[in-house]
Amino acid sequence: MTRLAVFILMMFLAGFCASCCARAPTKTTMLELHTRSMILDPGVKKESGDYKSVHETLRWASDKTALIICDMWDRHWCKGAEARVAEMAPAMNRLISTARGLGIQIIHAPSTCVDFYKETDQRHRAIEAVYARPPVKLAARERWGTAWCWPQDEREPGMPIDDSDMGCDCKEKCEIVPPWTRQIKTIDIREPDAITDNGQETYNLLAGRDIDNVILMGVHLNMCVLGRPFAIRQMVNVGKNVLLIRDMTDTMYNSRKKPFVNHFRGTDLVVEHVEKYWCPTIESTDFMGGSAFRFKDDPLDEKK
Repeated sequence: MTRLAVFILMMFLAGFCASCCARAPTKTTMLELHTRSMILDPGVKKESGDYKSVHETLRWASDKTALIICDMWDRHWCKGAEARVAEMAPAMNRLISTARGLGIQIIHAPSTCVDFYKETDQRHRAIEAVYARPPVKLAARERWGTAWCWPQDEREPGMPIDDSDMGCDCKEKCEIVPPWTRQIKTIDIREPDAITDNGQETYNLLAGRDIDNVILMGVHLNMCVLGRPFAIRQMVNVGKNVLLIRDMTDTMYNSRKKPFVNHFRGTDLVVEHVEKYWCPTIESTDFMGGSAFRFKDDPLDEKK
């Protein structure tokens, strides 16, 4: 065999091996997720309020799962809300790092701030994702700078908390002037991640990766974590399997409004609302072990 023939054969074998390696399946981690939801027994009407808590274990493939971080901005018009975001962000960042290492697709969704990241690969990853047609029409009516998935009267009643004053719990009411410009710096954005606040872009990202499982965390649960175009209502409506991390969220609730419970109990009530009408919840301990995250001002009394 001539040297030229040997060289050609070696190049062919190298290309064949590279092709085989490229097609080799990525190692998948099976996530074990301990869910909580609230259900009605058969024949019991929703109006009765007679829900019971149900716990189940789900096993999801990590490469078929996305983690969406909602509106963890650098600033907030409400000083109390801003302080709680800053307190929660380091714990959230540790969870994100763990999830990323397991092969979960991380999607950062700092609504109205994505232009801050317009030159980044993560933003372009979302913009350039191939169009995928959703099974239902996506929310289009705007609220607070993005499309908004509004409450569905046939599915959910009103919120269990009165947030009609926008939920500032500070002693002196804060002026509602949006100061946010980006996601909070204490949450890292890494190479495999994506950045979007757009429902179609989110759906494209998920479809392009054959992702059917979506986990939500961030703020605020009674508003954006339910209503944004990438958030709980929309993801449920397009047929995704959805979970909320219940100790990685917060609400806009003023304890001087109904039902006159402290801020953290108000958040618990909204979590229960989600568990009744939208999706199950999990705790960060499914990823991190140890104890669930708790705000420093959250009373130890379980009933709060």
